[in-house]
Amino acid sequence: MHETIPPGVLARQRASILYPPAIPDLIAVKDIRYLDRSGLIRHRDIGDLMRYAALNQGADMLASFGGFVPLGKDYRHAPDPVTQERYSDEQLYALALYVYSLKPPPNPNGFDATAGSGQRVFQRQGCAICHPPPLYTDNKLTPVIGFKVPEEHLMRFDIFPLPVGTDPGLTLFTRRGTGYYKVPSLRGVWYRGPFEHNGSVATLEDWFDASRLKDDYVPTGFRGQFAKTRAIKGHEYGLNLAPQDKRALIAFLKTL
Repeated sequence: MHETIPPGVLARQRASILYPPAIPDLIAVKDIRYLDRSGLIRHRDIGDLMRYAALNQGADMLASFGGFVPLGKDYRHAPDPVTQERYSDEQLYALALYVYSLKPPPNPNGFDATAGSGQRVFQRQGCAICHPPPLYTDNKLTPVIGFKVPEEHLMRFDIFPLPVGTDPGLTLFTRRGTGYYKVPSLRGVWYRGPFEHNGSVATLEDWFDASRLKDDYVPTGFRGQFAKTRAIKGHEYGLNLAPQDKRALIAFLKTL
């Protein structure tokens, strides 16, 4: 089952080989308010990123980092209580500063007339409601179908209460689940991929292909072990555009 998971997708700890999340882009993460595909951790300052790193380092007793297993002693033979180790606060701070320092590669996609037409399509279709510039995300959480938003969440979190219909498995049936997915930033989509929280499609062209909604669609990204075909449902915005408008929109997105 692991062998069927493509590059860019990972059945990380506390997720599932049935619902593996796409590996996130760490560039410009300083501007992102929620970490993890499901918005598991709020990101208010560098301390939150440090805690998130520590959590993921020690979230699984089987964790191994290049052969380094973060256990204090061999718990089978140690005569005294054993606690699981983590990086020091100084190391976590240095790690977070490094992640904050990451810069995107030079974008080879220039802003031409086609991209300009795509920007107008972006504005006309209301894409900026969820993906407003300059971050191209509203930094909110959107609930999935089947999850009822508790009233207290509306007071504590930034929620856009409109499901977009994508597969809820990762956020409802794994230990990384919250009932939400975060609205992703569109910056850097020219070098990122695969797309969707499970990495089900490899390219932007695949994402805007209306045939992905059909059960006989062959996913270009994560498919699953036993599936030869599978519908990639949800987020139908832009699927009904005329072909020239789709090409223009994709050209614009690749300039971000």
